[in-house]
Amino acid sequence: MENHDISGQIDDRNEKTGKKIRDAELKKIPFMLVVGENEEKEGTISVRRRGEGDLGVMKLEDFVAYFKKEAAI
Repeated sequence: MENHDISGQIDDRNEKTGKKIRDAELKKIPFMLVVGENEEKEGTISVRRRGEGDLGVMKLEDFVAYFKKEAAI
C-alpha cells in the first residue's frame, strides 16, 4: 500500500475477525482489507467499506484503482 501512497494500520490483535470489524466500524475506519488464509493463497483481499459492508474479493491492484477513484470524488 505504501507503494501507492495509501496509509493504513494492521490490526493483529488476537481477536475474532467479527470483533475486529465491529471495532473498525465504531472507530469509523472507512475501508477494511481482510486477508485470511484463502486470500493469501489466491493473492486477493476482501474489502469492506464503512456503511456499505462487504464489497467482495478483489486483487490489490483493483482496490488501489477503486480507492483512488473514490478519493478523487
